[in-house]
Amino acid sequence: MKRLRIWLSGLNLIQQFISVGFFVILFYLLFSFTLLSRNVDNFINRQMFIYLESSQNEYFMYSDTYPETVDKNVSHYIYDRSSGVFLGNVPEDVASLMNGLDLQNVTDISYGIAGKGKTSRIYALHPYEKSSLLLVSLISESYRRSFEAMLSEGVIDVTLLVVLLLFSFMIIWVFTLIRPLNQIKHYIDKIRNGEKNPELRVQRADEIGEVAEALVDMQQELQQQKQIRDEMIQNISHDLKTPIATIKSYSESIKDGIYPYGTLEKSVDVISEHADRLEKKVYSLITFNKLGYLDDSAPEGNTVPMVQVIHKAIVACKVLRTDIEIETDLKDVCFHGEEDPWRIVVENLLDNALRYAKSVIRIKLRKGRLEVYNDGEQLDQEYLQKMFTPYEKGTKGNFGLGLSIVKRVCDTYGYSVTGGNTADGVLFRIISLKKEKN
Repeated sequence: MKRLRIWLSGLNLIQQFISVGFFVILFYLLFSFTLLSRNVDNFINRQMFIYLESSQNEYFMYSDTYPETVDKNVSHYIYDRSSGVFLGNVPEDVASLMNGLDLQNVTDISYGIAGKGKTSRIYALHPYEKSSLLLVSLISESYRRSFEAMLSEGVIDVTLLVVLLLFSFMIIWVFTLIRPLNQIKHYIDKIRNGEKNPELRVQRADEIGEVAEALVDMQQELQQQKQIRDEMIQNISHDLKTPIATIKSYSESIKDGIYPYGTLEKSVDVISEHADRLEKKVYSLITFNKLGYLDDSAPEGNTVPMVQVIHKAIVACKVLRTDIEIETDLKDVCFHGEEDPWRIVVENLLDNALRYAKSVIRIKLRKGRLEVYNDGEQLDQEYLQKMFTPYEKGTKGNFGLGLSIVKRVCDTYGYSVTGGNTADGVLFRIISLKKEKN
């Protein structure tokens, strides 16, 4: 069986179908004809018995007045049970067959097969009413053979026709499978060769159609990711270019004894400021790349104490704008995941809120839910639709990575993050996708 499976796996789909179909049909024919041979014999015998009964009835009705109407395919003989002999001339083979039967004790119509093998004959016994005579009828062997041949040929023809129709239908069905599979293969080849905007149209509602739709969706997703990657590279190049150029030009000017910002101290401060900016940019890129490989390897259940995480983030971020009041409404709950990624999430949301807030930021923590509100200006609708995409900057954004990092952590640990405008500000909400127990 293993060798057969290995052999089949080396064939293409059509060859596999033809091979399997051949073995199935061969098995079907062998099984059918073995089974049919018995059924055909039983059917023939039943038909012969019926035929004999009809012929005997006809004999009783017409043999005296219309002997020419008697069926010539059946031989009739009269047996006198009182004397134990046949009346008239009886062939020796018939007499020999009948001698093996108990003709004396026949009381009703009976049927059977006398003899064995090729010499066997189908007979019927019919007693005369109020007489010791017995009508013995035997069907001619030539008629039986012709009937058997006709029936067998009919059964074979029907069986072959059914097999042919079934095989033809399966061939057509296999070709309906091969065509979309070939379309999918060519589509994948086009993607591999870098062809722009390849098309795949498979009009099927089965698993093949689902695979085709999944491939198209995957291609569109890859295109979007490629576009995001290209834009990301452009944005990174642009964001790194300015501080590097500033640091380089200021350094060369100071080396030549020129102070671009008036004094040496102020010029060095500019260099330090751009170095800090460059450091933050590199740190954001490292964090973004690191979280791209983040997986949910945290212990099962909710183990991260979010109150502690939020307090640490507030201490780290509050110094950025001491004029903003941070109000908290925190319940002692835990989130699923690890502490460091969640601290990055809270810090990024706070950093984002501090850039836009006018006077207050409100943080609310409940079981399976975290909300960060600021009373800053509302976000435009176009930005709301793509604010979690890498390098999508708001009006006061730095690098456009903060919210995309938030989304990556939430997706990894089974949470959803949304952002939207309220009547007097902006609200970001993180909600667990798992049903939280009260």
